[in-house]
Amino acid sequence: MNRHKTIGALMALALFLGGCKKMLDVDSSRIVGEKNMWNSLEDTRAALLGTYGLVRAALADHNAYWLYGDVRAGEFTSPNRQDLRAIIANDLTASYPALEALSNWRRWYAVINSANIFLERVHDVREKDLRYSANNMTVDVAQIRFLRAFAYFYMARIWGDVPLITSSHDGSFEDRRRDDQSKVLAWAEREMRAAAADLPLRYSAGDPQQQGDYYNANQTRWDGALVRKLTAYAMLAHLAAWQGNYPDAASYSKIVVDMHSVAAMGYVSTAHLTDANGFFFNKRTNQLFGFAFDWGHVDASFTGHLEELTLAEPVVNKQIPDIYLPKDSIIKIFNEAGDERFALDTLGTPVSDRYFSNYNGKYPIFSKVKCIMGGVNDPSFRIFSSAIVLTRLEDIVLLRAEALAVLGERQGAIDLLNEIRTRRGLDPYNEDINGDLINTIFLERQRELMGEGHRWYDLVRYNRIRPSHPAISQLINNGGIFWPVAQNLLRQNNQLTQNAYWQ
Repeated sequence: MNRHKTIGALMALALFLGGCKKMLDVDSSRIVGEKNMWNSLEDTRAALLGTYGLVRAALADHNAYWLYGDVRAGEFTSPNRQDLRAIIANDLTASYPALEALSNWRRWYAVINSANIFLERVHDVREKDLRYSANNMTVDVAQIRFLRAFAYFYMARIWGDVPLITSSHDGSFEDRRRDDQSKVLAWAEREMRAAAADLPLRYSAGDPQQQGDYYNANQTRWDGALVRKLTAYAMLAHLAAWQGNYPDAASYSKIVVDMHSVAAMGYVSTAHLTDANGFFFNKRTNQLFGFAFDWGHVDASFTGHLEELTLAEPVVNKQIPDIYLPKDSIIKIFNEAGDERFALDTLGTPVSDRYFSNYNGKYPIFSKVKCIMGGVNDPSFRIFSSAIVLTRLEDIVLLRAEALAVLGERQGAIDLLNEIRTRRGLDPYNEDINGDLINTIFLERQRELMGEGHRWYDLVRYNRIRPSHPAISQLINNGGIFWPVAQNLLRQNNQLTQNAYWQ
């Protein structure tokens, strides 16, 4: 197999690695019999990258990653799409195809079944192919265990209780009821910790936990493409923070912050963050956990990107964006002079267009991410190549600041907050000027991570700490923070129940 095949090119292959005719609602898409699979290390490589492809598909389908994480927060406005307006208004049972698709966990159980089959069959390859070393298998298994655990963590944040399935099924799957989210999250944490122990800091880079060139490719091939040790600890920090377990969130995030330079991962400059050929273009080492759409590997697409929702004239040839941030909101969020991301001069004119273009037009265009035609800014052809980035160093630094602030370790939280503020052209935190520390940390997360899929989860965590938004507090108390379960899932599996808030 050509070692330069991308994850996206293997997505189709992953579809026939599934081994069940019915997993909740996942029909078997097996094309090649098992006798033709699990014989060589080429098979494990294909199955591994195929599972990555399934995760990417689950995140990109219907722009799910951003609709769950950014649009639902209610801060963006949609001028012309009724389905997006329904999400913004928390009308999640409205009759739109996109909402029905977003309520369906089918794609995530495809990930889980692919991972379960891998874990059950990978030992066959170890027995049949002498080239497949014990170390290679250990690293492969660690990645698959992490991806499966991440899938459950992600689903638990979206739906709450979900069926916990840890083995594959072939035509004999029985209907399963939903498992309590606390059980699911505890299981996911254990799996992520186990994976972290076996994952390298970097691939094909002399790490003793991953020996030699991984699948005969150098580190350039794998940097930013595969989950690493610090990926696992970053997600563990998010998992702990979601549960309100801030001591563990502080511990996990400390590992990332302390070891980031050893893992060849650093802070991202404002210019690189927002450049068309910068941080979001293809895969980058600094993408602590990301999924690339590599233009050079013919892997760009028209859909499944933030740009599809946010860009319009004058950035691309589209009259009206699907979502935009109103001017009043922009000014409220970016309220400090000197902010390299967005700031106004004394005359009310934007200092730069890094985050927003067409500020004085009817629709300010959120253009932080704008990887168009492989980075060439051609507004006449809207094909995008930006990566889906779930976390980066700045995210974890601010998450650790949040944890320390909640735990009362004030100075440590301030120091971490200033790591980001000063890199974005802002003065160090001053309580007399900036106000409450926890509020300032969450505001900085809003500015730094805007459009990166974090805002809804940040709002939930903030209102669990400080109930200040009545509507969100009510959703938290009544289980409305979770999405409804798709009706076709309920019809297919009589053991499933609808989330109480949506009954």
